[in-house]
Amino acid sequence: MAKPKNVVVVGAGIIGASIAWHLARQGAAVTVVAEKSGGVATPASFAWINASWGNPEFYFRFRRYAMEGWQRLAKELPDIGVNWCGSICWDMSLEDMETYTTQYGRWGYGIRRINRDDVAALEPYLSQVPAIALRIAEEGVVEPVAAAQRMLAGAQARGARLLYGANAQGLLQEGNRITGVATTFGALQADHVVLAAGAGAAVLAKTAGVTLPVETPPGLIVHSRPTEKRLNGLVLAPELHMRQTAEGRIIAGADFGGRDPGEDQQAAADRLFTKLRTMLKGADDLALDFFTVGYRPTPKDGFPIIGKAETHEGLSVAVMHSGVTLAPAVGLLLSREILSDKPEERLTPFRLSRFG
Repeated sequence: MAKPKNVVVVGAGIIGASIAWHLARQGAAVTVVAEKSGGVATPASFAWINASWGNPEFYFRFRRYAMEGWQRLAKELPDIGVNWCGSICWDMSLEDMETYTTQYGRWGYGIRRINRDDVAALEPYLSQVPAIALRIAEEGVVEPVAAAQRMLAGAQARGARLLYGANAQGLLQEGNRITGVATTFGALQADHVVLAAGAGAAVLAKTAGVTLPVETPPGLIVHSRPTEKRLNGLVLAPELHMRQTAEGRIIAGADFGGRDPGEDQQAAADRLFTKLRTMLKGADDLALDFFTVGYRPTPKDGFPIIGKAETHEGLSVAVMHSGVTLAPAVGLLLSREILSDKPEERLTPFRLSRFG
């Protein structure tokens, strides 16, 4: 019997957790290195699962494939907590809504126009109801930290080592081959290393001379104290995207990723939360609990970087915004590529080499 491939995954957010789960499920010897379970960017995610507006068709198809991956994950890990609650959207012009409906409908997305009465029936607590909106019933949400931790626990049950509190300091290499990771716990040797460390991936890649063209724009998300059920699904209104979490918190951003709060983060959070309260009936008792500012790892062309690094053997990269939507697809495809040593065709558009 062949010896299991020894893979070190750097990062325990939603992407690193998915990669670890899929590797361990296929028999790899996995070690996860991370500051903490659940990662750094993942707790600040809006956690919307979608193949939504503004994407070219090839990326829409990949996101739709990833959405199907969440259905698969829910069967593999039944308590992972996916909620296919659907969305209501009116955060664009009527012309853009028409384009969105026509184009995405042609691609097979379950999108339809609804009127004011439909919106009020779906979300009776809304105080501001649009005359026209779009309904996408197949979209959903997941509680991202809990989902990541469930995948990590699944990987651990299949033999993975989880090293929390171990900061990765650099890549180890011999010639053009990556041989492991230097950490605060010491050197970890590996047959293969995966960088899934979000905003920190670029710094680690640079230690081996690999440049990741990634930006890290900040995004503000406000979190209410737990409250009674007030939202049934995702509400994507102009300048305010919101949903209610499994524990009853209403979370919101100026858009799904949150926007730069500027220098006075508390003031920006207070303004955003005031807007949230005005959108809901009977919200006098709704209180801000805390806010997060997440630094979203975003490749400069807006599309994910996924796959083996062509210039270095033994190294793969998985860095992206929209990590929650894409996590199941990235974990499955990248783990297959690593363990088979054969390129996955679906990852072709997302390789680092496209940047030259």
